[in-house]
Amino acid sequence: MSLDWITPADRLRTLPPYVFARLDELKARAREQGLDLIDLGMGNPDGATPQPVVDAAKIALQDPANHGYPPFEGTASFRRAITNWYHRRYSVDLDPEAEALPLLGSKEGLTHLALAYINPGDLVLVPSPAYPAHFRGPLIAGARIHSLILKPENHWLIDVSAIPEAIAREAKILYFNYPSNPTAATAPREFFEEIVAFARHYEIILVHDLCYAELAFDGYQPTSLLEIPGAKEIGVEFHTLSKTYNMAGWRVGFVVGNRHIIQGLRTLKTNLDYGIFSALQSAAEKALQLPDVYLHEVQARYRTRRDFLIQGLGELGWSIPKTEATMYLWVPCPPGVGSTDFALSVLQQTGVVVTPGNAFGSGGEGYVRISLIAECDRLGEALQRFKQANICFQPQPVATSSD
Repeated sequence: MSLDWITPADRLRTLPPYVFARLDELKARAREQGLDLIDLGMGNPDGATPQPVVDAAKIALQDPANHGYPPFEGTASFRRAITNWYHRRYSVDLDPEAEALPLLGSKEGLTHLALAYINPGDLVLVPSPAYPAHFRGPLIAGARIHSLILKPENHWLIDVSAIPEAIAREAKILYFNYPSNPTAATAPREFFEEIVAFARHYEIILVHDLCYAELAFDGYQPTSLLEIPGAKEIGVEFHTLSKTYNMAGWRVGFVVGNRHIIQGLRTLKTNLDYGIFSALQSAAEKALQLPDVYLHEVQARYRTRRDFLIQGLGELGWSIPKTEATMYLWVPCPPGVGSTDFALSVLQQTGVVVTPGNAFGSGGEGYVRISLIAECDRLGEALQRFKQANICFQPQPVATSSD
């Protein structure tokens, strides 16, 4: 019997291949061949979840009251922990009853926000390169994507002055993310003021992804969109506990900001899921209350890895600017080599996994992202393998003929 009649919805056929899934296939094949993989591909933090968070989860698991359906809007105590964290970090006042919503990780919330607010054919502004959920969510919702191509000469910042007037007037939502995944770019407060003024003028919803809020180094403090006067009238900000607290598998995030935008997302989610297991919300509440000494230890860990890898790559010919935030390095491919070809070549020759830049949109072509998710001994092993395989950024000399 032919099964040709079993076809997925058009929305799935419009999605580009998910490079991370393809990387997983290649990694599995490499392991079958006996390669000792050094996986620096995904932004999957290494290390243990803080012990106080684990202990809080254990205690909450013993409470039978936590084993039923949680409230759709999240527990009141976790929402208060979220808004207290924002006040402590950014001096931003939020109403825990209406301006904060727990999520099953920020990826879930970013995608479902698109379903809640985008009609088929709506125009959405998305930087390129960008975290895939920023453009895949709108694509699933049927949006038309206008890519804002980011450029190294502009420090990978969105240039709102380059957006055509007709596009700006038609746009409904603008997704953005600083500190940035994948470029590790940071944005000054003046940039946030400019983008808020732009969005208010053209009546565009701002969706800011601040999942690297606390992975910042050398005294740099990331800006929250909600610090900017008027931002809460037009925007929301997403955050996750995955990165800072080594809780990627726990799937806990949240969104804060404009109460009307959040209410639309909450309405959609009441029809899709029952929210986060209450015991996990208790653990997440504990995470947001951890003393800053824990944060400083995490920052020091990634800063040390950053410095080690930038120096080692420099010895192989790469000139990588010192990043101020995130857990990534954004590394140019050798001249004339595409990002997918380069990433596959590195994997096949060295067993080191990096992510091709075109996984983050066409604006990422010519780069690979390296995640700082291994200790320096393993990063050193990766560098040694690069050296042995002659993986470097030295341009090939141009042959010339003599007279």
